[in-house]
Amino acid sequence: MTRQPLLLLDVDGPLNPYAAPRLRRPAGYRSHELMPAWWAERQARRAEGEAKPLRVWLNPAHGVELLALPYELVWATTWMAEANALIGPNLGLPELPYIAWTELFGSDPDGLHWKTRDVVAWADGRPFVWLDDELGPQDIEWIAANHPGEALPLWVDPRAGLHELHFAALREWAEEAPC
Repeated sequence: MTRQPLLLLDVDGPLNPYAAPRLRRPAGYRSHELMPAWWAERQARRAEGEAKPLRVWLNPAHGVELLALPYELVWATTWMAEANALIGPNLGLPELPYIAWTELFGSDPDGLHWKTRDVVAWADGRPFVWLDDELGPQDIEWIAANHPGEALPLWVDPRAGLHELHFAALREWAEEAPC
């Protein structure tokens, strides 16, 4: 049986264009005030008093588009399991597996993004596309040298989030990727 390639989804940047102009929500997006545990913890360390919810912009059409793709969807986000409770329902996504990071926001000795090694280990040789707004050239090179399967690390502008060009690239790559 042939398995589908993995589509590893970051939330902040690709699905939540957090860097878009503060007062101009992108077309098609809806505002949500959410309180993931990691955000509440971060807020508690920075200031005294009650933590303010995180403003998240999500486009419900993305859920339909993602589910139509020939991939196994996986959360690759700091939201981890909370993505299933707080993000997925707002996009119409079912519960998805997620990558449990070995260390959130850690420092890598080779200058890689803190997620990169965990992503490759989690994929375990399977073909994957990784959508993230923090990928750099060193991550792309390291994945190519250290992942035995096909991989497409795909940077997404955090000011704009996912667009049709990303979905077109995902469809094209899935057609060509050996599984």
